[in-house]
Amino acid sequence: MTIAIEPIDPVGRAFFAGVLSGIDLRRPPTAAEAAAVHDGMDEFGVLVFHDQDIDDAQQLAFSRALGPLETATGDIAAPHERRVSMDLNDISNLDRNNKVVARDDRRRLFGLGNQLWHSDSSFKDVPAKYSILSARAIPPAGGNTEFADMRAAYDALDEATKREVHDLVCAHSQIFSRGVLGFTDFTDEERAKWAPVRQRLVRRHPRTGRLSLYLSSHAGGIEGWPVPEARAFLRDLTEHATQRQFVYAHVWRPHDLVMWDNRVTMHRARRYDHTEVRDLRRTTLTNEVSSLEQAP
Repeated sequence: MTIAIEPIDPVGRAFFAGVLSGIDLRRPPTAAEAAAVHDGMDEFGVLVFHDQDIDDAQQLAFSRALGPLETATGDIAAPHERRVSMDLNDISNLDRNNKVVARDDRRRLFGLGNQLWHSDSSFKDVPAKYSILSARAIPPAGGNTEFADMRAAYDALDEATKREVHDLVCAHSQIFSRGVLGFTDFTDEERAKWAPVRQRLVRRHPRTGRLSLYLSSHAGGIEGWPVPEARAFLRDLTEHATQRQFVYAHVWRPHDLVMWDNRVTMHRARRYDHTEVRDLRRTTLTNEVSSLEQAP
């Protein structure tokens, strides 16, 4: 099959999402197919694969063909509570017995942080590169995922703001992002695991050379700035970066697989009926080096 990428909604704005066809993810990709995916990600930032009825092993095989994976150390479930291996993030509202968790379940409340604009694993010293999300079961309404193009958002800044943000370093932590929603139920071990890490506010893509903002709900401070001023500024930047002209909203279909580059996008989940099953599995490629080692 011929690999092709059809831009999504290119009329009237800069597009950054595309539907990729011509690859069957039930088998590991060839070297040429993997190269085409990397090239497509460099151009778009978000790729959608429709009708990919795959299992965990097939998702892992596809993901590993693209690069090294990080382990799922960012969720709050204890190992004995997990439904899937540590190579996968369980993006669902199900317990290990595949029952919908209660509305006030600690794991669900923690997971509500995914409804804030963020970049996966920005709270880790070495953040994420690609996220690869496979839809196994979706609710009948709601539960979309929205993406924001941080390259276009950077390009649209005025020159004074570009100069101001260029060398800033932020502190990222899940303790901060969950605290925004009022979730403070952390153990001492979790607080130590998610101690703040340093990330650049502006990043340069290593292959394309394009600059982008590196924002996330996990960012709770800017080095050398008073905290209130830093958080107000980061909120202003986030409001700028998530204007509708920079956003693509993905409406999930069964067996969709969507992948995105965390270095150049933010994303957020949208609300849905919490009594309905929503089961997605995410593999995550590591960036391999800290953003501090990638000078803008």
